[in-house]
Amino acid sequence: MIIDTEKWQEIFKTLGQHKLRTSLTAFGVFWGIFMLTVLLGAGKGLENGVIEGFPRVTNSVYIWIQGTTQVPYQGLPIGRQIRLEAADVKAIQDNVPSVSFIRGQNSVGIWDGTPPYTKYKDKNGTFYVQGTHAGMTNINSMRIIEGRSINETDDNERRKVAIIGTRVETQLFDEGVNPLGENITISGISFTVIGVFKSLADGNQQQEEEKIYIPNDTLRYAFNQVGWVGSFVVIPQPGLHARIAEQDVKKYLAEIKKVSPDDVGVFGSFNLQNEFDKIQGLFTGIEVFSWMVAIGTIMAGAIGVGNIMLIVVKERTREIGLRKALGATPTSIVAMIVQESIFITAIAGYMGLVVGVFLLEGVSNVLEASGGGSGMFRRPEVDFGTAISALVVLVISGFLASLMPAAKAAAVNPIVALQDE
Repeated sequence: MIIDTEKWQEIFKTLGQHKLRTSLTAFGVFWGIFMLTVLLGAGKGLENGVIEGFPRVTNSVYIWIQGTTQVPYQGLPIGRQIRLEAADVKAIQDNVPSVSFIRGQNSVGIWDGTPPYTKYKDKNGTFYVQGTHAGMTNINSMRIIEGRSINETDDNERRKVAIIGTRVETQLFDEGVNPLGENITISGISFTVIGVFKSLADGNQQQEEEKIYIPNDTLRYAFNQVGWVGSFVVIPQPGLHARIAEQDVKKYLAEIKKVSPDDVGVFGSFNLQNEFDKIQGLFTGIEVFSWMVAIGTIMAGAIGVGNIMLIVVKERTREIGLRKALGATPTSIVAMIVQESIFITAIAGYMGLVVGVFLLEGVSNVLEASGGGSGMFRRPEVDFGTAISALVVLVISGFLASLMPAAKAAAVNPIVALQDE
């Protein structure tokens, strides 16, 4: 590929003759791309902070009993107290096709607000106790930092083992004491500590780290909850929205518990995927708004470039006429104007992109140095695809900005141009 050095020399000479005008024009394009980069990066930082506050499994549903029956059904009176039972778990797994995963959960102290008394040697405290199962680490949004989590053997054998939050460890164990393998007593019942976890949930991280998790069946038998299950955690089949599994499970429970379909106050539920979708929709809106603001700014800069190119064409009318008189084609004239316009917008926009990325990297490094960011803002960044999209917008803007000046230049009459003063 042969580079036309003479043409580039002309472009640099033209730009150099009007440094202030060129700089002010280029700044509009620079600012547009810079604002786009910063707005998208800031939006991504907010999104990262909010998303990381969600459990790693974002399509879970929690179902529980929230009230007595209020509608008579099949000859049964109102005011019946419905219970979830351990047998319901297998029944739902076998009869509700939309469900991929379901487990029962019980707890001590969470619903009645009175956490049990927990003791280790001469240290003690009151902590909520939650039942769990093998494979539920991600659902509970925790990371095991010492030892291990609950496994299937713990579940099947109803072992009296526990994983404790970091705040429980701090309160019960002296610094330097390894809690793994030590026995703690919860309401007088001894449990062996097999792991320590750190919560990954923002907002209620402290509360979560003051919990103790034990196998759910162990909890039911140890704390006299054999006859019922507190709640179900449900995950839908891959590809299905959690809303479908939620509706199917509640419908099936109504059938087997003989609850009227019109009695909507019996089964309570919380659909995490619905909340996650709302957050995703919010940040999609923020991204669209950022693009609208930035593109508007870029187009304003492009209009400025177009105006400058019109002035350039006016100033170079005699030169353009002379070129045409010497045999220059309209295509070559158009190419010269378009090339100059795209060069201004590309260089200015690229600098805006670079400065914006450097600013985001600097903010990200500061946040990382202070612990990775706090709460709602983490790792502001712009991905490669967005950078490419911004550059495409630049090229299109530069091209559009050059169309009118190029058309005017191509239409110059050589005879009239040579007479131009």
